[in-house]
Amino acid sequence: MEVRLQKFLAECGVASRRKCEEIILAGKVKVNGVLITELGTKVNPESDVVEVDGKIISSEKKVYILLNKPVGYVTTMSDEKERPTVMELLEGVKEKVVPVGRLDMFTSGLLLLSNDGDFVYKVTHPKHETTKTYIVKTRGVPRESDLEKLRVGVKIEDYTTSPAEVNLLLKDNTNNIARIWIRIHEGRNRQVRKMCEAIGLSVIALKREGVR
Repeated sequence: MEVRLQKFLAECGVASRRKCEEIILAGKVKVNGVLITELGTKVNPESDVVEVDGKIISSEKKVYILLNKPVGYVTTMSDEKERPTVMELLEGVKEKVVPVGRLDMFTSGLLLLSNDGDFVYKVTHPKHETTKTYIVKTRGVPRESDLEKLRVGVKIEDYTTSPAEVNLLLKDNTNNIARIWIRIHEGRNRQVRKMCEAIGLSVIALKREGVR
């Protein structure tokens, strides 16, 4: 059943109904990705995604999902290229959850999903410096001086990465393969892959093992 947007926000504890009206008029609310500035707008609490200042607002019970994402799935709600999405792996989940951050199509491992807007914000906003841990299998064996570059920060396109924690787990000089443990607190597009490329390594496989 549809309800007025300001009523929905107030019932979700955002603010008083009068204050919620001010928030809408100030252009701080989106419904399904569309900016809303009219007070007469109605929403369906069961199907519409409502955001205030980028935070998802929900009246549902809070749900937190830890998914071991396989390679071959994109981290989006839907995909215009009709590629498989992580949402297809959530059979039986009734709540409207969203991915907390992203993993590219060819990266596997830990992916969080939730309908708790505050949680999503805290995990994804750069100011909280949430750390992500990865295991990387590379073509090419790095020298200690190469790993030190990652620890200090390397130039990627138009930015320099923040210092990372890096350890060499395995080196196979015969087959020219290595396995590296990397922990970062940034989350730029394909960052770990680009970090490895910056020191002359080609990524064979990438798996995220932790978020904290």
